[in-house]
Amino acid sequence: MEAPQYVAARVQAALAEDGRTHELGIRVDVRGDQLFLRGQVSGAEQRERLGQVAREAAPGLHVHNEVNVVEVNRPLEDEHLD
Repeated sequence: MEAPQYVAARVQAALAEDGRTHELGIRVDVRGDQLFLRGQVSGAEQRERLGQVAREAAPGLHVHNEVNVVEVNRPLEDEHLD
């Protein structure tokens, strides 16, 4: 069986390099046959894509997608720098 830190590194590399995700700030933890994704993204679709890429990169593990979706709002008014 592959060491957990190698599985986590492989999944993190997949999340960073896959054209569907390109995410660098997601934490990956492996405990036994459980894989946990943690972090924040700006949309629900991106969160789902992260889970999909992780399942493909570690097919024998049960993926727990604990990534939070944060709402990004546009500023109400323009910022003026003097």
